[in-house]
Amino acid sequence: MAITIYTTPSCGYCVKAKEYFRGRGVNFTEYNVAQNMQKAEEMVKKSGQMGVPVIDINGRIIIGFNQSEIERALHR
Repeated sequence: MAITIYTTPSCGYCVKAKEYFRGRGVNFTEYNVAQNMQKAEEMVKKSGQMGVPVIDINGRIIIGFNQSEIERALHR
Protein backbone atom coordinates (compact mmCIF):
# COMPACT_ATOMS: atom_id res chain seq x y z
CA MET A 1 0.00 0.00 0.00
CA ALA A 2 1.42 3.37 -1.04
CA ILE A 3 0.56 6.29 1.24
CA THR A 4 1.81 9.83 0.72
CA ILE A 5 1.00 12.78 2.98
CA TYR A 6 1.63 16.33 1.81
CA THR A 7 2.14 18.56 4.86
CA THR A 8 3.46 21.81 6.28
CA PRO A 9 5.18 22.26 9.66
CA SER A 10 2.44 24.50 11.08
CA CYS A 11 -0.51 22.26 10.16
CA GLY A 12 -2.28 20.74 13.16
CA TYR A 13 -4.35 18.37 11.02
CA CYS A 14 -1.15 17.13 9.38
CA VAL A 15 0.12 16.18 12.84
CA LYS A 16 -3.15 14.36 13.56
CA ALA A 17 -2.94 12.45 10.28
CA LYS A 18 0.64 11.36 10.93
CA GLU A 19 -0.23 10.33 14.50
CA TYR A 20 -3.18 8.33 13.18
CA PHE A 21 -1.01 6.36 10.74
CA ARG A 22 1.85 5.88 13.22
CA GLY A 23 -0.59 4.70 15.90
CA ARG A 24 -1.77 1.97 13.55
CA GLY A 25 1.69 1.00 12.36
CA VAL A 26 0.97 2.22 8.83
CA ASN A 27 4.01 3.39 6.84
CA PHE A 28 3.76 6.58 4.81
CA THR A 29 5.92 9.02 2.91
CA GLU A 30 5.70 12.64 3.99
CA TYR A 31 6.49 15.67 1.86
CA ASN A 32 6.78 19.14 3.37
CA VAL A 33 5.27 21.31 0.64
CA ALA A 34 6.43 24.49 2.37
CA GLN A 35 10.02 23.52 1.53
CA ASN A 36 9.59 21.40 -1.60
CA MET A 37 7.93 23.35 -4.41
CA GLN A 38 8.04 20.37 -6.80
CA LYS A 39 6.00 18.31 -4.33
CA ALA A 40 3.68 21.29 -3.73
CA GLU A 41 2.96 21.41 -7.47
CA GLU A 42 2.44 17.63 -7.50
CA MET A 43 -0.03 17.95 -4.60
CA VAL A 44 -2.04 20.66 -6.38
CA LYS A 45 -2.07 18.62 -9.61
CA LYS A 46 -3.38 15.57 -7.74
CA SER A 47 -5.93 17.33 -5.56
CA GLY A 48 -6.72 20.72 -7.05
CA GLN A 49 -6.16 22.05 -3.52
CA MET A 50 -3.60 24.35 -1.92
CA GLY A 51 -4.47 23.35 1.67
CA VAL A 52 -2.90 20.53 3.63
CA PRO A 53 -2.92 17.77 4.52
CA VAL A 54 -3.51 16.04 1.23
CA ILE A 55 -3.33 12.29 1.63
CA ASP A 56 -2.84 9.90 -1.28
CA ILE A 57 -3.70 6.28 -0.47
CA ASN A 58 -3.05 4.11 -3.53
CA GLY A 59 -4.19 6.94 -5.79
CA ARG A 60 -7.26 7.84 -3.73
CA ILE A 61 -6.93 11.50 -2.76
CA ILE A 62 -8.24 12.63 0.62
CA ILE A 63 -8.31 16.32 1.48
CA GLY A 64 -7.72 17.13 5.14
CA PHE A 65 -7.73 14.70 8.04
CA ASN A 66 -10.95 12.87 7.23
CA GLN A 67 -10.65 9.77 9.41
CA SER A 68 -13.66 7.92 8.00
CA GLU A 69 -12.42 8.41 4.41
CA ILE A 70 -8.93 7.31 5.43
CA GLU A 71 -10.29 4.16 7.05
CA ARG A 72 -12.35 3.36 3.94
CA ALA A 73 -9.29 3.81 1.72
CA LEU A 74 -7.14 1.64 3.99
CA HIS A 75 -9.65 -1.20 4.02
CA ARG A 76 -10.20 -1.48 0.27
